[in-house]
Amino acid sequence: MTPSAFRQSSIRFVAAMALVGALGACKGGGGELVVDDSVGVTALRSPCPLVEIPEMTGDITMMSAPGRTDAGAIDVTAAITNLRSTCDDAKGQTQLHTEATFDVYARRTDTRGARRVVLPYFSAVLRGGGVVIAKRLGSVTLDFADGQERAQAQGRAASTVDRTEATLPANVRKLLTKKRRAGEADAATDPLALPEVRAALAKASFELVVGFQLTDAQLKYNATR
Repeated sequence: MTPSAFRQSSIRFVAAMALVGALGACKGGGGELVVDDSVGVTALRSPCPLVEIPEMTGDITMMSAPGRTDAGAIDVTAAITNLRSTCDDAKGQTQLHTEATFDVYARRTDTRGARRVVLPYFSAVLRGGGVVIAKRLGSVTLDFADGQERAQAQGRAASTVDRTEATLPANVRKLLTKKRRAGEADAATDPLALPEVRAALAKASFELVVGFQLTDAQLKYNATR
């Protein structure tokens, strides 16, 4: 996957996820922003990064012949699923270390003979709407036994983020947690619509994204199928 193609895919993903990350709720569990009946925010987002699979990078299709994209040329297909993560955001931690695991399920069309397939994947840390601040490459190995159509493997990814960088400034936290009662002058003002709040949220927002390291042809196939 070329840097430009990866960046374009990442930007599409982050744009779609930005609002979800800002408004998603997990009350009482250190989750995202939670709005109550008094139009105030009752909890603040976790500083831990979101962990996601960018659009069009969670599947890979290998063809039996270069240049072919028809169904008859499909050799191996695979998908990333069951993406899970852990992050320690306990007070006193200066670094937020996230560990992620995921499963890869693959299927081949020709089941004759034992076969080993190695698939490359990337993990990247994004900040504030699509800025790639780190990227690593890895691979998963799938072993098909003779006559076996399906195989699976597990992959891992990790990220480390400075807690200070992922923490909202005190003035922004105050704006978000301020109670707004019906009838008050600022009751109809959405703090998330304020430019300074949106900028602070973006700056403090990190994502750990995982996907297959696709070639240009594979990315095009995913985009057009």
